[in-house]
Parts: sequence; structure tokens; C-alpha cells
Amino acid sequence: MSRREAWLSALGIFALALAVRVLAAQAVVFPIPEDTAYYYGVARNLVEGRGLVSDALWSYATPPLVLPRPAFEIWLPLPTLLVAPLMALAGSTDFRIAQVVPVLVGALVPVLAWCLAADLAVERGLPPGRARTLGLGVGVTAAVELPLVLHSTLPDSTILFAALALGALLLMERITRDPGPLPTLHPRLLGLGVLLGLAALTRNEAAWLALTWVVIAWTMPPRAWSGEQAAGRPTTGDRLRLIAIPAAVALAVYAPWAIRDWIVFGSPFPGQAVTNALFVTGFDVFAWQDPPTLGRYLAQGWPSIVQAHVDGLVHNLVSVLLVPSFPVGPIGLVALPWTAVQNARALRPLLLASVLTFLVTSLVFPVATTWGTFLHAAGPVQVLLLVSSLVALDALIVRIGRIRGWTRPVAWLGPALTASVAVLFSLGIAGFGAQSADVARRYAALAPALEGIGADHGRAGPVITDFPIWFAEAQRAPALGLPDEPPASVLALARRFGARFLVISDDDRGRWPAILESGPPEAGCFRPVPLRPPTDPDAAAALAGTRAWEIVCR
Repeated sequence: MSRREAWLSALGIFALALAVRVLAAQAVVFPIPEDTAYYYGVARNLVEGRGLVSDALWSYATPPLVLPRPAFEIWLPLPTLLVAPLMALAGSTDFRIAQVVPVLVGALVPVLAWCLAADLAVERGLPPGRARTLGLGVGVTAAVELPLVLHSTLPDSTILFAALALGALLLMERITRDPGPLPTLHPRLLGLGVLLGLAALTRNEAAWLALTWVVIAWTMPPRAWSGEQAAGRPTTGDRLRLIAIPAAVALAVYAPWAIRDWIVFGSPFPGQAVTNALFVTGFDVFAWQDPPTLGRYLAQGWPSIVQAHVDGLVHNLVSVLLVPSFPVGPIGLVALPWTAVQNARALRPLLLASVLTFLVTSLVFPVATTWGTFLHAAGPVQVLLLVSSLVALDALIVRIGRIRGWTRPVAWLGPALTASVAVLFSLGIAGFGAQSADVARRYAALAPALEGIGADHGRAGPVITDFPIWFAEAQRAPALGLPDEPPASVLALARRFGARFLVISDDDRGRWPAILESGPPEAGCFRPVPLRPPTDPDAAAALAGTRAWEIVCR
């Protein structure tokens, strides 16, 4: 492929992906899920001059426990730091402005997937026509595949991490196959360090990218390692240099944020990793008086512990990978063992990082991962399955053609299948958009209802609620996460922060609100408060099921 054709192909894929994402973003009108609202809300607060803070306090494991809460005690800031300048430049904090960043970054992911597939086609020695078809097929399918499109509409960590991770893994592959010398300040080593540092500012799973590079660099075959050493076996010093240079650059990129975290939270790294590994239920993220501990975790008994790990594996494999990408994902997974050994050295970094990410999130965080740990780091794995699928379909079509005696090339059949089916399933974004509109209507209808009971805009202190981030960002008022604990614990939380009202929007949110009806002694401290019914039928329907209580025991 000529340089001109390569640029035209990349631009064509980017333009298609951008158009699809712009269209999809129109359907999403409110930041769901809650982590998306968190990144968006902190960016809005930053632009408004309030600093890196959130009005939602939902994790009580890391001090200081104050409102407004210093942001990013668990998550990482890069999505917000990219959105905020755009808001400031546009002079608007509208959610549509926040969507611009993921839409643009998301359009780069299919281009990176195309680069990876093109490298693989060259490595496998495919004829030019098949190589071109494989690369374009991967890029076009990635441009329209549901999970990659959906997360490109949300200003959170998912698609940003996917782009940074794919860029880093592509650089790893290029470094390993570069026949020339690698001086200490080789641009690719420096670029790898920058990408790893930015990925570390996006998600904790950047650690598995770094580990992937350690393995790749340490096991590289004999080659020219430096300008001084023309050829021969690499020494330990050579290997350490390949690891140390990107590591130093990555640490330099991450260091300012580490210093900030150290000053604000007392640790240079996001906390709670160990705590998240000890979750018994996903609601443990809201724990107040009953936090996760090793003793509590082991007290479940081994059958429950084993079942939690099975559930984590099944959830990540089926719900995160295979169902959203059907049928591309299932085909790619079945073909992956074959693909990985068929002249697929170009896939080695992506394969290793994908396996590490999947296994660690599934086995070390088996409960937390069912609440999104792996979901937000799964973009590179989706691309791996997509490439594997099209490589396998390409080989299958060639084999059928030989058996049937076809005389014309039909390599386009594989990409035609994957792209057309991906477009069909991507229509599901309309349903996701409808969910976002329902949540927007719910909180719009809740505002006058809260005003009627005196709980609006923080007049009665923070509100304890089951969706604290949505509440805080929609109402622009302080909110506390509802612990899945007995009423006595919630009363203690209310006293600690001066909360007077409890608002629950979901009748199936752990033990609440059913626990109040089971007759605990503290149930009388929660007095039901009728919410003013909206006159608009749509608003009334959106508010159906939302209930409020005044906390009368002070």
C-alpha cells in the first residue's frame, strides 16, 4: 500500500466513524451511567471556578469526608481534564459539549484497529487485495460496532482508555519488529512512555499495559539493540533500558497528579483497590458502618466465594464481550486460539494485555467487576476479537473458494457480513438513548417535588439517595450515597452530615426501601413524605416509584 493510499484509507475510516458517532451521540441526552455523570459534573464544576470537586459523596472509604468532595479519590481525571477546556472555550457546560471529546477520540479507535489489522496482514503475507480488504474490513466494522460506538458517546474513561491502550500496544508491536537500532531516546520509546502515562491518568488498568511491555521487552528476540551494539544477543542492561525509558516518561506524565492525590487524599495513587477486591456485593461501594474487610469476605464461605468468581468471569465474558458484539465477538473468541498462532506476532501485545486485563478484573475483583470494572477497560479486547473474527473469516472464505473452485476473489464477504450485522445491532443505541431520556425526565420532575418538601438545592442539607451522582449533578445539590445497611447505619450517616431527607428512585436497590417495612426499631425515624405529583403525564410517569422520607430522629 502506498503512503497516499494509506492516508486516504485512514481518513476514510475516521470520517465514517466520526459520522456514525455524531449521529449516535444525538440519541444520548443525559450522562448515564453514573460514572459518566461524575466526569461531566466535575468538569462543569472546574469550568465554573469551583475546582476539582463533586457534590456527590458516595464512597466513604477515603478521607476527607466533606461536601463538596475533592474529586477522583477512586477514578482518574484525564476524561474530565480533556472536557473542561473545551467547555471553557465554547463558553458552555452543556452535555453536548462534553460529548465532543469522546466522539473525536472514539473515531480514532477504528483507525488504530485498521493499523493493527494492516500490520497483521503484512506479517501473514496476504496478497495485496486480501490484505487491503482485511484492514479496511476491520476499520469499517470497528466504525459501526455497537460497544465501540456506544462508549464514544459518553465522556467517561472507556473510549479514551481504549484509544490510548491501542496506541500504546501498536507502538509496542512496531518497536519489536523495527529492524533498526533503538537508541536511548528513540521517538517510539518516548511515545510509548507518554501513552502509558496518559493511560494511567485514565484507568488503573494501565498497569497491565505496563506489565505487557515488560514481558514484550524482556522476551524480544536477538536484534540490534543500540547504535553501539550492531547486533547480537541483548544483555540484561539492554532489556532494562527498553523498560526504564518508557517507565521514566510515564512516571513524569503521571507525577503531577500523584502529588495532588498525595496532598488531598494522603496517597499518591488511587485508593480502595484492596477494598474493592473484598466486595461481597456491589453495594459495598456505598458502605458506611460495615466496610469490606478480609474477615467479612471469608465469612461468606468458600461456596459463595467460588460462585462470585464464576459470576465475574461469566459476566465479563458474556455480558461485556460477547453479547454487545454479537456475532463478531463470538466468532473472534472461537477463532482466537487459531488466530494467535497463525503468523500473528503483531497481535502479541494486544493479546497479552487483553488476557491480563480480563483475568485480573474477573478473578481479583469478581464482585466489583459486575459493576463495570472490566466494562470500562474492555475496548482493546473488543478490537482483538474483531481482528480475530475477520482473520478467521478471511481464511474460511479462501478455503471454501478453493474447495468450490471459485475464480474471482471474494474476500469482501467477511467484512460485508461483520459490518452489516454490526450496523443492525448498533441500532440498539436508540434504546440506550431512551434510557438516558427517562433518567433526565425523572430528575427534571423531581426538582419541583423536592421544592415542595423543602429539600431542594441543599436547603435541608445533603440528601441521602440511591443514585447520588445523578442527583447531585441534576439538582446541583449535595448528595450522599445510600448504604445498603440497616436503618441505624443510615441514621448515623444522616447525623454525621446533617441530612434530613432520604430519596429512593428504585424499589429494588439492595435492601432498601423494603427494609423499612420489616419493622426495625429505627423505622419510625423515617417519616414518609408525599411528593407533589407533576401535572404533565410524562413527568408523572418518570417520577413513578420515586419515594421520599424525612429523617425525624436527630
